[in-house]
Amino acid sequence: MTTLTVEKITPENVAAACQLAVEPHQRAFVAPVAVSLAEAYTQPEIAWPRLILDDGEPVAFVMARFNPAAELDFFRCGIWRLNVGAGVQRRGYGRFAVETVLDEARRRGEKVVTVLWLPADGGPEGFYLKLGFLPTGQAHHGEVVGRIEL
Repeated sequence: MTTLTVEKITPENVAAACQLAVEPHQRAFVAPVAVSLAEAYTQPEIAWPRLILDDGEPVAFVMARFNPAAELDFFRCGIWRLNVGAGVQRRGYGRFAVETVLDEARRRGEKVVTVLWLPADGGPEGFYLKLGFLPTGQAHHGEVVGRIEL
């Protein structure tokens, strides 16, 4: 049995985080980890980037957004990015990463978590629907807004 853990991004693990890459056909759906970390660096008050490890090996990256003052309700508490490494998908790492964000949202007293996805073949829609996210009927720059109640 493996042990999944979550870590803050640190000087010691940032290079490993940046080396995580999704499958080639998924690149149109999620920014590289390095781009996410650059965005987190410029918005540290709202970004929550984390590295997911399996027995100490990096397997996924997740970044949440916690911004109660956001003008758009779906940017107040949600999953901003999720990257599961190529070759290690379908092992529960994405689910673990999402559950980590949901747990942090609960810890902060949030009641709803959102996520946006591009509605296209090969995209993450089925994954998020399977986890219980439901489309809100809203869209943002062509992406579907999904939400889950905690």
